[in-house]
Amino acid sequence: MEAAGTRARAAARRRDRRLRAPATVKEQRDPQPGVRLPQRRIEEAQEEAVFREVVSFTPDPLPVRYYDKDTTKPISFYLSSLEELLAWTPDVEDGFNVALGPPECRQPPLSSRRPRTLVCHDMMGGYLDDKFIQGSATQSPYSFYHWQYIDVFVYFSHHTVTIPPVGWTNAAHRHGVCVLGTFITEWKEGERLCEAFLAGDERSYQAVARQLVLIAQFFRFDGWLINIENSLSLAAVGNVPHFLRYLTTELHQQVPRGLVLWYDSVVSSGQLTWQDELNEHNRVFFDSCDGFFTNYNWREEHLERMLGQAGERLADVYVGVDVFARGSVVGGRFHTDKSLELIRKHGFSVALFAPGWVYECLEKGDFFQNQDKFWSLLERYLPTHSICSLPFVTSFCLGMGTRRVCYGQEEAVGPWYHLSAQEIQPLFGEHRLEGEGRGWVKMHCCLADAWNGGSSLLIRGLIPPEVGNVSVRLFSLQVPVPPKIFLSMVYKLEGPSAVGVALELTTGDTGSCHVGGIAAPSGEGTLLASSFLTAETSSRRSPRPLRVPPTKLAKWVGRCGQQLSGGWVQRCYEVNLRGCLLQALFVNFSRPPGSQKEENFVCRLGEIQVVDANSLLTPLPQVQAVTVSQVRWQSAASEGEGGPTGLRLSCTLHWAHLLPHVRCFRIHCCRGSGGDSPCRGPLEPERPTLLGLAFVNRYRIVDLAVAAAEPGRDGRVEFLVEPIPKEGFLVPRAEWGRAAMLYSTPHT
Repeated sequence: MEAAGTRARAAARRRDRRLRAPATVKEQRDPQPGVRLPQRRIEEAQEEAVFREVVSFTPDPLPVRYYDKDTTKPISFYLSSLEELLAWTPDVEDGFNVALGPPECRQPPLSSRRPRTLVCHDMMGGYLDDKFIQGSATQSPYSFYHWQYIDVFVYFSHHTVTIPPVGWTNAAHRHGVCVLGTFITEWKEGERLCEAFLAGDERSYQAVARQLVLIAQFFRFDGWLINIENSLSLAAVGNVPHFLRYLTTELHQQVPRGLVLWYDSVVSSGQLTWQDELNEHNRVFFDSCDGFFTNYNWREEHLERMLGQAGERLADVYVGVDVFARGSVVGGRFHTDKSLELIRKHGFSVALFAPGWVYECLEKGDFFQNQDKFWSLLERYLPTHSICSLPFVTSFCLGMGTRRVCYGQEEAVGPWYHLSAQEIQPLFGEHRLEGEGRGWVKMHCCLADAWNGGSSLLIRGLIPPEVGNVSVRLFSLQVPVPPKIFLSMVYKLEGPSAVGVALELTTGDTGSCHVGGIAAPSGEGTLLASSFLTAETSSRRSPRPLRVPPTKLAKWVGRCGQQLSGGWVQRCYEVNLRGCLLQALFVNFSRPPGSQKEENFVCRLGEIQVVDANSLLTPLPQVQAVTVSQVRWQSAASEGEGGPTGLRLSCTLHWAHLLPHVRCFRIHCCRGSGGDSPCRGPLEPERPTLLGLAFVNRYRIVDLAVAAAEPGRDGRVEFLVEPIPKEGFLVPRAEWGRAAMLYSTPHT
């Protein structure tokens, strides 16, 4: 398979020329400096390039490593052998699988001594629906959304080199969580592989280490779990510490905050003997890298013995917990909290192996309830981390849904799953008033309705008669804020409720904190749990809603205070701050004026935005140099007997844009005929059809239905690339990129 793929790529390179981005775009932040030029470009105006294609049903093959052989959709991939690892070099096709950026800034940093939480995702061999980089039409997929409770995410499979699918990396990085791939050797084949690169001189293991570093750096994930689960010769095991030290040093130089972890398997004699602890037989490996992941069959006496071995590096020991509860383990399944209680008692980090048990082994229809139950049982042992950068924007989308919605308008109906589209998730859970109060709030993700994406945050609660309001923390932050921030909340109440809904924030003093545009909160009925306590130096504040946005911001936030489609309401706030630290965002629910009774409420949150107001005044870069390549045509079924035969078009779009400025790109098309643009017609231009989302400067269009060109007349399809800035607002079409394709039937 590899040889065939190499020949195909070589042929493609000989066939195509490269087009470099315009000189005005200095930094693509796209790993491939050039993109392939279509064979027949006939026109390029300032706003639109036009390409001509003669329909042919004999396409050039695409390399099977990078594209699904049945659909030509781009896919994430792994490497199966040492030879593949050493032969890998960055290719233009690898660009689909590159993460949008490094992990978001977080507090405390991963380097702190606080015990950490690692999730090792092992599900049915890996590379399931999550391998489809641009998403799939999967019903009831697995979803992970308790990111605020974890620090490290490992994507695990039994392939030699497991490169995390980019959707997982994008979702984790958005929450400040680092992502590791897996390098694993097993069985007799693993022994042979290890002898090949470990038993010789340093050049062999250094070459492997450099390749692992290059792969992590190129695809923008954060390091490796090293899992040698086979016996080693004395020569090979003697080089393992050197290999780990070299790999760790090189990774730290090339990947900021990179991690190399060792799994408890081989001991210093070369025997495969799981120890279930850090001890004198495996300590040499721990001393050579960033951390140690223990096997799962430990008891408390193992933890007690490890205290002396770990010394000051307690947080670098990740005690393994098999959630499936296989073997002689403490806890597991819905009793995993028993494991964490002991691990945290002794100050160690925890490695949760295969928490997807709730999906694999329980009813799929109850997945969300089981997922929430599992993590709620662990919550007391899982310290959260805070996001510390602006803009902070989320629509609570899980990266999946039963339909697609854009700002309250339904765009498509049907199941979809796209991990890169998952947005920042809140601190889920159920929380009750302190003391004897009967007030409570429960938060759930919900696919039944959405403001933007495929889901929203559903909040149910009760305000008891003895208090005026309840508040619950949504997000923990540590953001040094600019002088003026713009905040927005989109929500809607279910049923005939008159409960008031407001956004609240807490600020900490970074010296002399001055706040303007704030109303003092009533302070009644604050909803707190142990992990929701506010520091004494903080104060909760209620911004005053804006009925009319400031003139300078009006083009962005013209919906403030209005009733929107679908019953949604947007509340906007402008807050002047000086010398302040934004520490948390709350949502407050207050009883209606004059009400003395118990108030139940059901509220959906559709979006939260916290933005530096000045950033909204910065000109947006335009999407440039849109090109079309890798075209494939197929005949579509005729529309009844004697009806016209349509076509299905697959092709790849590339463009130039500064990736640090965007959350994603929305890809659209308009279909027509002749030279007229269907998206910009003189009478009623066609509304563009959403094709999907991209998180790099490229997108593969697959099986797009278009009309067959009539004899002597061109068919036309126009592609539009809409950038969505990090601030989350829609941009004018003038800033979109566009390219058109004219296609015709071959002359007979």
